This record gives sequence, structure tokens and C-alpha cells, in this order.
Amino acid sequence: MRKRTLLLTLAPAALLAACGFRLRGVPEFGFETLYIAAPTTSALARELQRTLEGSGGKLQVLRDPASLPQAQAILDLLQEQPERVVVGLNASGQVRELQLRLRIRFKLRTLEGTELIPETELLQQRDISYNETIALAKEAEEALLYRDMRTDLVQQLMRRLAAAKRS
Repeated sequence: MRKRTLLLTLAPAALLAACGFRLRGVPEFGFETLYIAAPTTSALARELQRTLEGSGGKLQVLRDPASLPQAQAILDLLQEQPERVVVGLNASGQVRELQLRLRIRFKLRTLEGTELIPETELLQQRDISYNETIALAKEAEEALLYRDMRTDLVQQLMRRLAAAKRS
């Protein structure tokens, strides 16, 4: 009985190891200092900075314009645009479904102007039902969905920054 229990607990670990599964680990960047050029009010830039600083790597994130000459790479956040589009109406013309979108445009370059990542647009979207009788709750749900989309976009940006290499 004891051998069977041991075998059942070790079998999934052996299967996972055999398939090549491993944890993602700490991202490695092709630069040691990154300047984020974005408005100070940008929630996405703040979350990206927090994620980069908390990733455990040796990347130094700069936001102070005076530290720009020290940067090996510059992330220009060109656009961060939330959108709210009506996609469904009922028979009396009242809104019943919305689509929330968060669109960002960015590029990564060196201080000399060499583009490491050309201007790129990323888009996240979520569908949400709407009922005007619970508008306050739906407003809170929208805020949560926008936060979730920002988190997804930050993760996409992290993967793209890790894939960018200095020439």
C-alpha cells in the first residue's frame, strides 16, 4: 500500500519532467537599465515598473527624466487608450452589453535611436453585460476588468522586452 501511494505521488512529477515542463523563472533582458517614457498618470506604466522591479532580475528601471542618459534602453509608451463600445441593445434601445478595450502603442529603442522593438500596438478586450439598475456595481466591475487587462498587457510587454536584444 505504501509503495502504491509513493508511486501515485511521484508519477505526475515524472510525467511533467518528461514533457519538458518547467517554471517560467526570472526574465533575462538584453539591457541592464530601462527608462520608461510615459506620463506620470499612466497606470500601465506604474504597474509595468512595479512588475519589472519585483521580477527579481538585475534590471534597473528609471523614471526620472534626469536619469535618461544612463538608460541602455528606452520604452516609449506612445498611447494608452481605454475604449467602451456598445455591442448589444434590447428591444427598447437600452444598452445590454458592452465591450471594454484597452489599446496601447509602444516602442523600445536605445538612447542613440536604434529601434529594438518597432512601434507596436497591443489590444485587450473584455465583454460585460450591462444593467442600468445596478450601474454602480457595473462601474466597479468595469474598473476590475480594466485592471485585469492592464495586468495582461504588462505580462505581454515583459515577454516582448525579454525577447528584445541589443545589437
